[in-house]
Amino acid sequence: MPVNSILPVSWLPRTAQLLPREPGVYVGPLVPYGIAILILLGITARSLIHVFLPDGGAHVIATIDTSVAGGPNIIGLFGQWGAIQLLLAGLLWVLLIRYPGTLPLVLCVFAAEPLLRSLAGFLKPIETMGTAPGRAFNYALAPVVLAALYLSLCPGHTKER
Repeated sequence: MPVNSILPVSWLPRTAQLLPREPGVYVGPLVPYGIAILILLGITARSLIHVFLPDGGAHVIATIDTSVAGGPNIIGLFGQWGAIQLLLAGLLWVLLIRYPGTLPLVLCVFAAEPLLRSLAGFLKPIETMGTAPGRAFNYALAPVVLAALYLSLCPGHTKER
């Protein structure tokens, strides 16, 4: 039975792996899978913070002034956003665990989500008192996600053992 190697056995990506014929089988190297698990742990934690922190993280993390008129609505939106994020995280956990062959697709979601949030923030800017850590983290994480996506499309099977 083939065993996945830590790094690719070939550095030529196969785009057909974005929508694999056998989603229950991951044929890429192990490094991107580990990176995806770490990112998904962070996404899950972020979701839980938005749901359970008293201010949803709006003020204490995102530095949004919630003492203004409509502040409770801002907090409510952060809580609801956390619930949506938690639903997405749950779906991505199912894909990674039950259908590991969908890893490249999951990594595409990881890459697209902050880009779409940045676009929304550009179109509908939010006034903050500082820079939210998530914003800075997204910029740092983008090259890691793109590298993991590239690696996940490369073959990672060693010879039969």
